Amino acid sequence: MSDQNTRSRPGEERSGRIVGIDFGTVRIGIALSNPERTIASPVENYTRQGPPQDASRFQRLVAEEDVTLFVVGLPVHLDGRESPKSIEARRFGQWLGRVTGVPVEFFDERYTSVEAERHLVAAGLTSRRRRKRMDKVAAQIMLSAYLESEGLAHRDDPGRLED
Repeated sequence: MSDQNTRSRPGEERSGRIVGIDFGTVRIGIALSNPERTIASPVENYTRQGPPQDASRFQRLVAEEDVTLFVVGLPVHLDGRESPKSIEARRFGQWLGRVTGVPVEFFDERYTSVEAERHLVAAGLTSRRRRKRMDKVAAQIMLSAYLESEGLAHRDDPGRLED
């Protein structure tokens, strides 16, 4: 479900961190890859404050973390059709790309919240503590799936050297 226009081509160097976004109208879950783009870690649940403040937060993130790509999760229906929320997420992604100058891709985020809840329950967290972590953990799960799909897409690439 990702848009292909920003993916690396064979022989192109892929570097810089990727930020995973679990979009919400009130809170945004943020996860960050390591520079090698192999591990995703939860960063924060950002509470939206308005376009100027939100733009400033994401611009700082880009500058501080050498971000070269945003991946915004698309909440699609079980059959793969886009939902009204996915349309909002696409609008947010377009805005994010404009205010940061960083490319944006979209990726299927079905089941990430359910999986995040399952992990947080298994960790023994109370309902209140789970709510505080839910969005950033969902962003981490989505970004991890994206990173795994990126690895699979380039494994059979004849221009890619194996480590």
